[in-house]
Amino acid sequence: MKKDLKVERRTRRWQEQRWILDMIIQTVGPEWDQGRIHSKGGRAGSVGTASFNAAASRMKKFNDIGPEFTRGGRRAEVRAHAFEEQHRYVSARAEYMTASLFYASAQWPYFDYDDTVRELEERMNDTYAKYITYAPHPIERVEIPFGDSALPAYLHLPHAPKPGETFPCILVTGGMDGSKENIVSMYGDPGLERGMAVLALDGPGQGECPGRGIYLTPDNFAEAGVAAVDWLCDRPEINSEGIVIRGSSFGTYFGTVAAVALGGRIKGVSATGICQEPGAHTIFNMASPTFKVRFMFMCGYEDEDEFDEFVQGFDLTRVADKMTCPYMIVAGEDDQLSPIQYTYDLFDQITAPKRLVVYESANHSIKGGPAAANGEDREVMMFDWLADRVAGKPMKSELWYITGSGRAEITPY
Repeated sequence: MKKDLKVERRTRRWQEQRWILDMIIQTVGPEWDQGRIHSKGGRAGSVGTASFNAAASRMKKFNDIGPEFTRGGRRAEVRAHAFEEQHRYVSARAEYMTASLFYASAQWPYFDYDDTVRELEERMNDTYAKYITYAPHPIERVEIPFGDSALPAYLHLPHAPKPGETFPCILVTGGMDGSKENIVSMYGDPGLERGMAVLALDGPGQGECPGRGIYLTPDNFAEAGVAAVDWLCDRPEINSEGIVIRGSSFGTYFGTVAAVALGGRIKGVSATGICQEPGAHTIFNMASPTFKVRFMFMCGYEDEDEFDEFVQGFDLTRVADKMTCPYMIVAGEDDQLSPIQYTYDLFDQITAPKRLVVYESANHSIKGGPAAANGEDREVMMFDWLADRVAGKPMKSELWYITGSGRAEITPY
């Protein structure tokens, strides 16, 4: 895996802890920091999961991650072409999506926009375009005007609309390792299954945006959210009165900023895997050093001291009291990337209808501890909540604490 020295020396902890990181990966595999194998490969069903697990088994150090994901993509692409030539289009569909997911995931560990990432991006787009040809639901690649450029996205529909039919829509933003390709599942997607369209967005700093010079700032997800909703409101198949936002990981920050800017134009926002600590000290100074190096790339920074000053602007307490739409956060009590107390403090500021769901002893991915195993599945909970907001059902402001037995202890806010 070829890496530029400017990337290798970008932060102090990345240099000092690199050897430790390689030993950890050799011991526990490529999910030392957070889940990525099932969450990414699983979007392509059992085929994607099996292929991603096979690639993960070959990763013994950090520099294996990008190349092994790339090789996995090439293998899947070869299989897809073979199935296509044999007119086995359902099988080709799964392999083309798997290939695109591999190429998207392979970009993550490079932390730079170079020829390698440019080629991976091209293969990602080409294979996803082939997946769209055989996809089980309508998908359209779109470009959303944003300043002097555009935000790339995919608009997914539950089915081809009948004459005059419109769909409510979920605007979805991932986190630091997310991209528009790994947001919507090939089969059984919870948003599509509930009759809602999904706009899978690459926001500032995500996916293809760095290659376009669109980097992340503390505030520009507000502009991105407004641009996306403006675009959706012009689409004849979208119900402009039924738009909601769903975020994950750093999407708990992005989604909050966007929701404040949109106000009453959306019916609600639900996000999970908290990144809501003002200044993000824990994730960038106490967690895996990969988080900081990646985020610096997303923001267009190469100097660590300058970035440390810049990142202090990521502070939701500046906007929390301006939230007007219904707001839901699902968190692990022992989130290792953002202490839960900051989210409790944030909810104290919010006066809009709100629900905070906390899983006892669970981590950032809502795993670990019996509450995550015994309690209601967070995806089911979140997408049902979003569907209720679109349906206009009333809600109470509540704190839900999911205990180890799986029971929800509910108290009013």
